[in-house]
Amino acid sequence: MKISLVFFFSALASSDAFATVTPRASLTTRGGDSRLFSTTEEKKEATEAPAEGKMAGDDAPPVQLGWDTHQAVDEAPSTLVRDSDGGPEGNYPMRSKFEKMIREAQVSITKGIEEIDGEGTFQEDCWTRENGGGGMSRVLTGGKVFEKAGVNLSVVYGSMPQEALQAATERGVDRAKGMAPGERVPFFACGLSSVMHPKNPFAPTMHFNYRYFETDGGVWWFGGGTDITPSYVDEDDMKHFHGTYKEICDKHDPKYYEEFKAWADRYFVIKHRGETRGLGGIFFDDQNNKDPEEHFAFSKDAVNAVLDAYGPIVTKHKDDEYTQKQKEWQLMRRGRYVEFNLVYDRGTVFGLKTGGRIESILMSLPETARWEYDHQPEEGSPEADFIDACKNPREWV
Repeated sequence: MKISLVFFFSALASSDAFATVTPRASLTTRGGDSRLFSTTEEKKEATEAPAEGKMAGDDAPPVQLGWDTHQAVDEAPSTLVRDSDGGPEGNYPMRSKFEKMIREAQVSITKGIEEIDGEGTFQEDCWTRENGGGGMSRVLTGGKVFEKAGVNLSVVYGSMPQEALQAATERGVDRAKGMAPGERVPFFACGLSSVMHPKNPFAPTMHFNYRYFETDGGVWWFGGGTDITPSYVDEDDMKHFHGTYKEICDKHDPKYYEEFKAWADRYFVIKHRGETRGLGGIFFDDQNNKDPEEHFAFSKDAVNAVLDAYGPIVTKHKDDEYTQKQKEWQLMRRGRYVEFNLVYDRGTVFGLKTGGRIESILMSLPETARWEYDHQPEEGSPEADFIDACKNPREWV
């Protein structure tokens, strides 16, 4: 379930397969020390923190956001990012700019999905928190094409335990260096997360998540990605989906697609099954080795490519004929989707550890799923071919 906070904030602690990320620069642009540091540890050493570790001040965010701190409102305020709210000092203009970008993306994507569905409409729930931030959850259920589709936006200020920071990023341990044992980490997080579950077994499930993080000490990073989870292999569909994102990646960095495609293949592994959740896409995290504006521009282009990459595939298959067995196979693959989200998804774990809004966190789960005891697809069948693609990731473009 990606979270909402990602929300969004899309898996469990990093796996050994993940590439090591070298420390990068942090940035403070609103108050406080404006020097650049590569890690929060260097920040600590430079500010004469006590030997036993830096401790949170009296004005630190609440130690627990709380499951019941979300207050429903009829309409979301014009912005959920306010300079007067709590959280760490940081790049306030980027916080505001990122929120504006994902708000516009939420509107355009939900409008496009409604047009594809033809009948269903998104219900919107808005909520705020007293200490700052809030969110907007848009969910469509019982549509003509989509069984369930959700696009959630969240802005969160607060503090999290260090283990939650480890769940939120592959470099979580590094980001917590210099902090006292048991100390909570002040943070700001803003992101847009979505999962679409069509009814037809030949129309793939799709997920995306794009986020911006800041933690105490001026450390910031971007993360996100878009991935696809069909039940059957359609090479033309995969060439279109991956090709769309390769074009976006190539526009910003010729190394991005190869790197981020491989990252997705590593990240979306159901370890206890020895297979990927679906057929990949792009995934990236800890991105702060370039100017923030460059990372922002890439995230903006990537999230705005969702409809181009996914829409034609759903439109192509939404009316395909299928058998009961094919529907049952789709439900079994949804079961695998649930397994990954509840056990490994970074966003789900982060949301649960920071008191996120439960309905938003669990939005990514399908309404229906199926588990059959020791099910093995028939050799040479389309189902077996799909399993092979999950066990041996393929290159589509």
